[in-house]
Amino acid sequence: MKEQSGIKIYGYRWVILAVFALITILIEIQWVAHASIAREARVFYNVEQGMIDLLAVVYMAVFLLLCFPASHIIEKYGIRVGIGIGAVLTGVFGLMKGFYAADYTMVLIAQIGLAVAQPFILNATTKVAVRWFPINERATAVGVATLAQFIAFIIVMLATPRLIAGEGGEVLIEKTMMLYGILSAAAAVITLVLLKERPATPPSHEEEEDRFMFREGVRNLFKQKDYVKTLAIFFIGLGMFNAIVSLIDPINEMKGISMVQSGYIMAAMMGSGIVGALVLPLVSDKLRKRKPILLFSMLLMLPGLVGMTLAGSYTVMLVFSTIFGFFLLGGAAPVGFQYAAEISFPTPESTSQGFILWAGQISGMLFVIGMDSVGIQEFMYGFIGLSVIILLLILGMKESPMIQQAGKE
Repeated sequence: MKEQSGIKIYGYRWVILAVFALITILIEIQWVAHASIAREARVFYNVEQGMIDLLAVVYMAVFLLLCFPASHIIEKYGIRVGIGIGAVLTGVFGLMKGFYAADYTMVLIAQIGLAVAQPFILNATTKVAVRWFPINERATAVGVATLAQFIAFIIVMLATPRLIAGEGGEVLIEKTMMLYGILSAAAAVITLVLLKERPATPPSHEEEEDRFMFREGVRNLFKQKDYVKTLAIFFIGLGMFNAIVSLIDPINEMKGISMVQSGYIMAAMMGSGIVGALVLPLVSDKLRKRKPILLFSMLLMLPGLVGMTLAGSYTVMLVFSTIFGFFLLGGAAPVGFQYAAEISFPTPESTSQGFILWAGQISGMLFVIGMDSVGIQEFMYGFIGLSVIILLLILGMKESPMIQQAGKE
């Protein structure tokens, strides 16, 4: 434990962050487990590609319905209750998905249950950071929590194609989903045992101040012009990411890239996102700046997106996916989340982040539907144009007053 200007900072905050990262990893593994093996899953379940895509899209659809109820529960009853609900659902439906992995209908039902769990976990990210971390560590804490999602995607993309590959061409989807189910249940138990609501004393002075209730907080959000701009940025950026992740295998299949190579590409994207999440939010915290890091990240993400769109080979796709992941996932996402929480204070963090995630799920679902119906390549070109709009929005935003004030102290 250490003190900063009369505020006590507890070492157990890192245990809380590690536990939160663990349950985040497992709920995200469950999201894209089938997306990483879409070609094999189509044959195994004897269904069309759209039915496999549905297993990912259902996460987005359920999120739209439960995003705000989950945020309300997190704010009213705390992170232990909110995340605890998500953990229990992750464990129960993860096991169900494993036990009935050969039955598409039962897998879809289990996926819906897992989708219900997701907002109770993801919507608590900035709340965990605010409750346990001082302001000069919060972008870093959010970065680590975001990093956990990338770790999940790397595990899925690298491990799943290999886990399902049995001897003599046997497809071991049932055993693989059972393994993920057991891991989900174990993570749920660890979360319930180790997660605590708050430290004995708050990590910052603003944590001691009252927050708005949900309705008042929502009204406050939409009075903040920069928050509305941030919401638009995530509508485009997070939706674009959700769509690309959900259809990563069909995107690469269109380019003549194998399923194993597709896994390497996704792993490179997420791996670079991990590196970015360890570097860029830390730089933001040290410099006490949010807007410049956000602008820098989105500006350098754009060449990666252009390269992915035009890529015609595995090597080119691998290189530009790495650039895309480092700046979009490692910088723009965690710094943007924390910026939104700061400029919307005293709106509860779970509410401000909930709206952002909700917007990204809406656009992600729409983008996936559009890519399936209109065309993948056409939408990739559209994403480039939308990214230019993001840059213009960031240029019109002001720096976070909260981080500016922290820089003066």
